[in-house]
Amino acid sequence: MILKSAPEEAKKYIHKRLIGPPLGLLTVAKAIEDHDVIVFDTKGEYDLIPDTPPLDKLVLKLLKEHKPDVVGTTTIASEFYYAIEILKTVKSYNPEILTVAGGLHATISPEDFTDKAVDLILPGQSAHIFRNVIEAKEKGIPFEKVNGIIINNNGVLNKTSPAIEYNSAADSFLMPDRKHLDRWIETYKVGGNPFPSTYLFTSLGCPYKCTFCSIWCQFNGQYLKRNIESIIDELKQLDDYPVVRFADANTIVDINMIDKLFDRINEENIKKTYVMDIRTDTAVKYPKLIEKLAKAGLKVVICGFESFREEELKRYNKSSDAKLIHEAINIFHQNGIMLRGNYVIPNDYDEDDFKALSDYTSSHKVTYAGYTILTPMPGTPFYKEVEDQIIDFDLTKYNFFNSVLKTKLPLEKFYENVGKLWLIKKGTDVI
Repeated sequence: MILKSAPEEAKKYIHKRLIGPPLGLLTVAKAIEDHDVIVFDTKGEYDLIPDTPPLDKLVLKLLKEHKPDVVGTTTIASEFYYAIEILKTVKSYNPEILTVAGGLHATISPEDFTDKAVDLILPGQSAHIFRNVIEAKEKGIPFEKVNGIIINNNGVLNKTSPAIEYNSAADSFLMPDRKHLDRWIETYKVGGNPFPSTYLFTSLGCPYKCTFCSIWCQFNGQYLKRNIESIIDELKQLDDYPVVRFADANTIVDINMIDKLFDRINEENIKKTYVMDIRTDTAVKYPKLIEKLAKAGLKVVICGFESFREEELKRYNKSSDAKLIHEAINIFHQNGIMLRGNYVIPNDYDEDDFKALSDYTSSHKVTYAGYTILTPMPGTPFYKEVEDQIIDFDLTKYNFFNSVLKTKLPLEKFYENVGKLWLIKKGTDVI
């Protein structure tokens, strides 16, 4: 991967793991809060205590301590094998424990969950469906009668009837109880910030359809907005989290909503440091809104530049122009916002392409630039487009820091070139 081949001085800038609390698990826990619920952040535990025993021993310890009737995991593609390992450990300890898999990968690639350690797969925004599963188990109702789930019968996956549509951003929204995460709160610190951060979403899904992105696929192209007063209510409950990372695919889609939300934030005198994902074309079109958000606490923006070439953006269906990058950078910098600009590196880049990108990013410096490898994530249009070209199906490598497609350059030389790019930044080492 990039980290192994990058120059030594670049390695400290390259992501080793994501940081942040598991908001999805908290939502599931809220749906069954009248039951005895234990939320365990496995990643947080290893961050907190690096010499924590191996995963199977850790899970076995938890099983003996809590003696659960049901164990569920949430997973993305790169963590799929860990989820299966957890459920295998559960079944080896007690085959009678009901095992449930959910999350992004269970939503867009449920066909991967054929291991006999998995009893049920719950795709989509399934917290309410999980409650239905629990009630069915309590009452002895066959799971075949629970809508919206997939039952694993010895490797054969059988879907039940479609579920009632739950709008998890509106009438079916569940307020997460972050007290479940008190043990790991000190691990939720990003970069050099001394304060813990938490995720909060104002919307689910995305109206844009970039070919390499899983988010809009996860929500079948829907874009669901939360109620402003619901967001305000949640913000008021975040005394332990001075930093709020808006977990939206794009925070600013509905301009009027965000404008009114920050009017309410100012009215309620809510003081937070905010982190958002904002598109270049949005910043250029609405500079006054960016100024308003900055005055209200917006300090960090993550911006998917993706490419400096118009033809590559068209290939990704990005629906934005590379020519806007420079103007957007200036708008963010003028407002004192630390900007992380992310670029996607195709597998067919050669030395000339890397030189061109390096020259471009050196003249368009941001606080912190990120460079990820174009990866065909399962369930996306890009995956379907290049499936016959994939040379590595090991899901642990589907983390944007490995190439699972054949590279034009020798692989180590490709990684070395990507690693060198991470040294190009405005001068601030961390956000």
